[in-house]
Amino acid sequence: MTFHVPLVDITAYVADGSPEAKAAVARAIDDACRTVGFIQITGHGIPDAVTAGLTDAMDRFFALDLEQKKTYRTPPQINRGYSPPKSESLSLSLGVESANRMNDFFEAFNVGAAQADYPASPDLPQPEYADNLWPDVDGFEAQVQAYFAEAARVARTMTRIFADALGLEADFFDRRTGHSLDVMRMNNYALPPGTDVTLDGDLVGMGEHTDYGIVTILWADQVKGLQVLGADGSWNDVAPADDALLINLGDVTARWTNERWMSTLHRVKPPVIDGTIERRRSAAFFHDGDVDALIETLPSCVDAEHPDLYEPITVGDHIRAKLAGSREGKANEKAERESQRVLSSYR
Repeated sequence: MTFHVPLVDITAYVADGSPEAKAAVARAIDDACRTVGFIQITGHGIPDAVTAGLTDAMDRFFALDLEQKKTYRTPPQINRGYSPPKSESLSLSLGVESANRMNDFFEAFNVGAAQADYPASPDLPQPEYADNLWPDVDGFEAQVQAYFAEAARVARTMTRIFADALGLEADFFDRRTGHSLDVMRMNNYALPPGTDVTLDGDLVGMGEHTDYGIVTILWADQVKGLQVLGADGSWNDVAPADDALLINLGDVTARWTNERWMSTLHRVKPPVIDGTIERRRSAAFFHDGDVDALIETLPSCVDAEHPDLYEPITVGDHIRAKLAGSREGKANEKAERESQRVLSSYR
């Protein structure tokens, strides 16, 4: 069977289309979430100028000298700032020990929703809602914030579609995302000069992992590298269509839906061309939910043939365990089901 990531136009939800048009979109999203866990969307409404501003900001930051970029590092438990190459291992977020432990070679810069963004919730825990660390790059903060706001809008549009597709109350996700743990990670897959790495044909750009939260909004170059695990255990190259964003589900949604919807394993294996890595950029916006929201399996997703697979857990506890794996090198002991999927993909 040929692996295929469905393409869905969500204009009906962005432009307040007819009930019939919205129902058609919700059905298409439900089918994609059941079968693939990855979707391409068009009609998202993000202006080209805003996306161009984001990529300009990324290019100018990642062009800085490596030592200068390292001045924007934060401690591993603070999910902000710069991550240099070989400082993370995404496979450990699933509890899987990799031969390339802490050797994912991508570099990244993270920004997120801070305490000040949620004035109605004045006592949010730290460092989950930490202030951002903005680099001294002209226009970077404004350009990144503009895109962050648009990506947040798209994420909330997707959760409205999810509610309809799952037959939930229209405000189901709104009630669990009033102070959502939203983070955007800007990734660069081009090694800085002087980086110690061997181009041996098995380079790990970003190890196999699932995303942590409700939904991920991914802008990416149309360059090979992103690979998604198919139902048959095969790894498949995925690149966005023209003007499309890639959408994938995170573990929180898989838990809520008792795996009726899939949090799909993916990785980045960037191509090596004539002994060098072809540059690839991406920006992943993670919409994770309120830190204190309880993830309990939806009753509609449990029956005699589908017993409840998960114990209740808060979003905050779930995310902390995942980040301790990827950023602190501590294998996640609470990801038994996810780690088994990774291990199965090795066979």
